Amino acid sequence: MPDRYVLDRLSVRAVDRAAIVEYGIPGVVLMENAARGLAAEALDMLGGPTGSVVIVCGTGNNGGDGWALARHLHNAGVRVTVAPLGEPREGTDAAVNCRVCRNMALREIAPEDLPAHFGGCDLIVDAIFGTGLAGLVTGVAATVIERINDSGRPVLAVDVPSGLDCDSGEPLGSAVNAARTVTFVAHKPAMNIATAREHLGRVVVADIGAPVELLERFGRRVDR
Repeated sequence: MPDRYVLDRLSVRAVDRAAIVEYGIPGVVLMENAARGLAAEALDMLGGPTGSVVIVCGTGNNGGDGWALARHLHNAGVRVTVAPLGEPREGTDAAVNCRVCRNMALREIAPEDLPAHFGGCDLIVDAIFGTGLAGLVTGVAATVIERINDSGRPVLAVDVPSGLDCDSGEPLGSAVNAARTVTFVAHKPAMNIATAREHLGRVVVADIGAPVELLERFGRRVDR
């Protein structure tokens, strides 16, 4: 059913809010389910629980998915390095997963050290920005996105490649070029736009446990 629906930016927020408020599903549970879906695809791209991964995390929920993924990959036996672009806001689900990873003493590096680590890694995970991004990417984030694209390494994007407008499919300044994108609940409008495909790569929809009734309520049905 998810491949018959599209969720735009506002609908994504509505689904998350309803899942949490109406159905009582804790946000951290949704994030955990997202991380499990991401881990399955990351391990597929690696060819199993081997190699090394650099996960670049933003400060919001997209970054929280990255922190949660780091734990799952580490537990599977993958060498994980996390590069946070800032601190998650205290009290958020992202902060919970960040704290767990730090309690596990997972390796962290500063954004300026990324180029030196990209050359030796087998996979980069883009967990910087999600579907909520609506303004131009600037500053450190823009620089990091360019470094990711210049790395020559395969990239797994979380929900939508960072810097790509999930509704219009247009780059908001700089946008990640992913080999694979794991999007949550349903496709986003950008995923049906031909010009966005160079950024998206292969698109996989991951179930995060949101009731299907919410997809029917908030999603736009499409013919395939």
